[in-house]
Order: sequence, then structure tokens, then C-alpha cells
Amino acid sequence: MKTPTGLQPLIDDGVIDAVLRPLKSGKEAAVYVVRAGDQIRCAKVYKDMAQRSFQQRVQYQEGRKVRGSREARAIGKASKYGRKQQETAWKNTEVDALYQLRDAGVRVPEPYGYFHGVLVMQLVVDADGHSAPRLGEVELSHAQACDFHRCLIRQVVNMLCVGLIHGDLSEYNVLVGPDGPVIIDFPQVVSAAGNNASRSMLLRDVNNLTASLGAWAPELLDTWYGEEMWALYEAGELHPDTELTGTFVHDTTKPDLEGVRHAINDAREEALIRQQGREAAAEMD
Repeated sequence: MKTPTGLQPLIDDGVIDAVLRPLKSGKEAAVYVVRAGDQIRCAKVYKDMAQRSFQQRVQYQEGRKVRGSREARAIGKASKYGRKQQETAWKNTEVDALYQLRDAGVRVPEPYGYFHGVLVMQLVVDADGHSAPRLGEVELSHAQACDFHRCLIRQVVNMLCVGLIHGDLSEYNVLVGPDGPVIIDFPQVVSAAGNNASRSMLLRDVNNLTASLGAWAPELLDTWYGEEMWALYEAGELHPDTELTGTFVHDTTKPDLEGVRHAINDAREEALIRQQGREAAAEMD
């Protein structure tokens, strides 16, 4: 196939030898199957800011660290330089998260490096060597659904123990390899301690998984693993080997005033991001 523009520098530098085929294209990036020597890998080419969806971007960016004070000030002012730095930080987020999660034992693709804005990583395959299907594309037995749920809940716990929340976890970004599920797509990853919406994102992640796997094992729909692990995390009692029960007693006496405040702030900040996106698109024309 014709080499995509974003991958030509990797061929020129000898990072990869050939682009074999496109694997998928999403709202944030396009992924290609590539060959590096005798190894088949995948390369993730991130889309430019003007090409991407801006919905809820600010919510994910809250709490992310910026490398320098100049960059932080520029991002805060939403200047042209600041938007460029914000874009760079957005692309670096998944790379940093993959290495951190890999080192923590979370089931993620093995990263091989970040070159010219392209992430090269392991191609997750099935038992026959083909690209692994997504969780939502496979039929499961009751026992398999329960096993996958236990495995994925453990991955979410391990992520939370290193202070990270996927932020967009669902059946569409879990691949089914021969050894079980592998979690992918981390550009939306958030800091558990630094993001005011981290609890709601964690609950959404866990609930998405539970709803999907609950179609094969309905008893999972009566569990509350997200609420349980968050309560333990807040209390400083969550560890990678913590045994969860899936039970939780809800406190119905407190109104969710914080949730309302965050929703208002998110709407205001999203309006700013959308305006930045329109300006970036205009600059490209």
C-alpha cells in the first residue's frame, strides 16, 4: 500500500521497513500494521487537532502535568503556541501511560517507542495470528464472561493503584488475545488524584465493562466494583492484590452539588476548546 505521510519518516529512519495495511481509523488516530525486520507491529498515527473531535477534551486534560512553566502559561492563555504545546502533551499522554502501565503489570500492548509523533507498539493477535477482535465482537460463554470480568476489574484496580484511570474504557477498546483481554487506547487517560471528574470516569469505565459482559453473565449487573474500589482508593486501602466483593452500600443522604458544579465548568471549558478547534482549522485553510 502507499505509505501514509505520517509514517514515511519512520521508514526513512529505519524504525520500520514497510506499511502492510491499515488496521483501524478512529476519532483520535489511525492505526496501521507495519513490519520492522521480521516483526509485525502496529503504528498509531495521531490526527491533528483540527481533525479531531473536541467533545469533552478539557475534562480529560485536567490534572495532567505540563513539562515547563512557559508551556503551562501558554496553554492557560490558549495562545497559538499554547495550543501547539497542548497538542504535543495530548499525544505524549498515551505513550507515557503505556510504559507506566506496562511496568505495573497491566495487560496493555508492549510499546516499542515514539518516533516523529507516531507510537509503535505490539500488534495484539488472536490464537491464529490474526489481528485480535474487540471484546464487543466475540461471543462468550458464561464462564468466559465471568473470567474476563475478573481480569478486567483487576486491570482497572492495578491502573488505579498507580494513579491512572482509562477514562474511555468499553468493549470497543479491549482486545481479546489468546491469553485473555488486553486494554488499548489511552489518550484520554486521567489522573485519579488530579482530576475532579476521576470518580465519575472510573465508575463509567467499570459500568461499561459490566454492562457488556453482563449480557453473557447477568449476575454481574448486580455488582458495584467501581464504587467499592473508589471508596478503598480514597481511604488509601486499595492495593493491586486487594480482594474485591462487588458489594457497596450507597449513601443517599448527600446531594451531588459537586457534580452539578463540574458539569457547568465542563460546558464552559468545552466551549473554549471548540473555539480553539475552529481557529486551528481556519489556520490550516
